[in-house]
Amino acid sequence: MKLSLRQMPLRTRLSVLALAPILLLMALLSLLPPDGIERAEWAQFIGRFHLLVIHFPIALILLVPVLEIARRTRLFGDLSPSIDLILALATLSAIVAASLGWCLARSGNYSGRLVTQHMWGGVCVAALCWLCWMLHGRADRRFDRFYACALLVAVGLVSWTGYRGGQLSQGENHLTEHMPEGLRGLLGIPIEDKGPSAASSTSFFAVRVEPVFAGHCNNCHGRSKQRSRLRLDNYEAVMRGGKHGAVVKAGNAQSSELSHRVTLPAADDKAMPAEGKKPLSADEIKILQLWIAAGASPTLSADAIKGAPATASPLVADVTFEEIDAAAVAKTRAPFAPAVAQLQKRFPNVLDYESRGSADLVLNVSLMGPKFGDEDMAALKPFAEQIVIADFSGTAVTDRSAASIAVMKRLRALRLMNTRITDTTVQALSGLNQLESLNVFGTGVTPASLQALSRLPKLQHFYAGETRIPANIQVSEAVRGKLLF
Repeated sequence: MKLSLRQMPLRTRLSVLALAPILLLMALLSLLPPDGIERAEWAQFIGRFHLLVIHFPIALILLVPVLEIARRTRLFGDLSPSIDLILALATLSAIVAASLGWCLARSGNYSGRLVTQHMWGGVCVAALCWLCWMLHGRADRRFDRFYACALLVAVGLVSWTGYRGGQLSQGENHLTEHMPEGLRGLLGIPIEDKGPSAASSTSFFAVRVEPVFAGHCNNCHGRSKQRSRLRLDNYEAVMRGGKHGAVVKAGNAQSSELSHRVTLPAADDKAMPAEGKKPLSADEIKILQLWIAAGASPTLSADAIKGAPATASPLVADVTFEEIDAAAVAKTRAPFAPAVAQLQKRFPNVLDYESRGSADLVLNVSLMGPKFGDEDMAALKPFAEQIVIADFSGTAVTDRSAASIAVMKRLRALRLMNTRITDTTVQALSGLNQLESLNVFGTGVTPASLQALSRLPKLQHFYAGETRIPANIQVSEAVRGKLLF
C-alpha cells in the first residue's frame, strides 16, 4: 500500500519540504563552491540580504535551550508547542540565510578557506535545526538524549559559524586584535601570523609596503579570504596576482593594475579599496608606486628609495577641516534649491548634495526600480548641470531619456545597468566631456556604440558585460583599455 505525500501528516510533509533545499544547498556547495569569479549582478543583489537574514536563525537557535530549561519548571511547563514552532522557524530562516550566502559567495568574487568554512557551517546549522525539529516532535522518550545532543551541537556550530562570518566582515583577528598579551599566552594565541614570505623583515616591502596592505587590503585579500583569487598578505602572493593575472609589473608603476586600482575615483566601480572602506592616503599610494617603479624587490632595504614619504600611515596626525562658508554655499545652491527640495519630497532618498560644502548633486533613482521612467526625467531639468553622479540602473528609462541625460554636462559617473537603452543613448552622450565611468551592463547596446567612446576625452571605463558587444571583439588599443566585461 502506497502512502502519497498528501496522505502524510502535515508536520511530515513540512519536514520533507524543508529537507529538500538543505540537500540542494549541500550539492551546490560541493559542486559549485565560491571560486573568486564575479557573476550575475542579480545574484549579488539578493545575496547582500544575507547579512540581514542571518541574525534570525542565530537568535532562534540560542533561544531554544533557554525555553527547554524553562519548561522543566512549574511556571513554564507548557512551552513545548512553542519550542516546536521556534525550531521550525529556525530551520526555515537558516535555509534562507544559507541560500542567500551561497548566492553572494558564488557570484561576488569570493574564495578562500574562510569563506568555504563559513558556508558549510551555515548549511550544517540548517541541517541540525531540521534534525532538532524532527527529534523534538517524537513521542518516544528514548529520542530525548539524541535531541539534547543535536541541540547542543547546533548551538556550538551556530556560534562557530557566526565567528567565521565576523572574521569575513571584520578581519580574521577581530576578536583577538586587542587581547591582552597575558591572555594570549594563556590561550596559546600567537601575536601575529603573516605566513611565509621571501621579503626580509628590514626590507622596504616589509617595513613600508606590507603595512599599507595590512591596513587597507588584507580583509578581502588575505590568507583566508581572497576576492578575485588575489592575496596581498605576503610578497609571493602579491607578485603572483589574481584571477586576471599579475597586479604588479616590476619597474612599471603606470601599467600595474595595483597602482591603477588604488588611484581610481571613489565613484568608479573598480576603485579599491571597495565598499566604503577607508581609501589609501596620497603618501600610501606613493609608497606603492615608488616600490613598484624601483623593481618591486623583496630585499630592497627600507631606506633605499629616495623621496619616499617619512611614514606610510602616521600613528598620530594633525587633522584639519576646511571651514565651510554656509552663506556662500547657500548662495551657490539658491538658483536650483527649490527644485531640488521639490524632487526630494517627491522621490525621497534619491537625490543629495555631494558634500556639505558643495553644490554638486548625486542622483540614485535605482532605489525606485521600474517606478522611475522617461516621464519622470523632466523633474531633473532645473538642476541637470549640477548632477555629477547618476544611477538609473534597473529603472524603466529608455532611449526617450537620452536627451535629458545628455544635458547633464558635468557627469563623472553614469550607470544605466539593466535598463532598456540602446546605442541611441550612448551616442547621445558624446558631449559629456567630464564623464569618467559609463556602465551599460545588461542593456541592448551593440558594437555600433563603441565609436562614441573616442569622443569622451576623460572616459576611463566602459562596462559592457551582458550586452550585445562580444568580449572578444577587435577594437583599437585606446578603446580596448576602456572596455570592461
